[in-house]
Amino acid sequence: MRYFLSALVIAALSATTAFADTDDDNEAGPPAGLMAAGNRDKLPEVMLSVGEPLGGPWHLKSGRYYTVEITSDGSGEIGLSGADFFHAVWIDEVVVEGLEVRPTGLNSVEFDEPGTMKITFVAVKPGSYALSIPGSSGEDQRLDITID
Repeated sequence: MRYFLSALVIAALSATTAFADTDDDNEAGPPAGLMAAGNRDKLPEVMLSVGEPLGGPWHLKSGRYYTVEITSDGSGEIGLSGADFFHAVWIDEVVVEGLEVRPTGLNSVEFDEPGTMKITFVAVKPGSYALSIPGSSGEDQRLDITID
């Protein structure tokens, strides 16, 4: 019985040491997952101004976390529509003047006054998409997006 208990204690200590070594290895490396800092990219700011180009194109990777700031100069009531794009991403949050909104999805955004909104999202569904100014037909009024 004494040998059995000794063997049990030795086995328990060995297992504890093995787990401790594994935990140290994980702490030394970067965290994994969608929200990890190493999986984040900041996209160029989108400037909304009457008659000005939107910029782009964007080339995104599925599974990466992105941040974009959209700013309107107030030169007119202007918005961006792109339901297909917004449905191909997981929206983490939309921040406007320090107020955070966590929607289940978007179809479009609109500015009635000058200001900036920050949208954070994870690209999910590969394909070709666009954000465009509603009612416009010019190529500059469209932001082409590809998710690989």
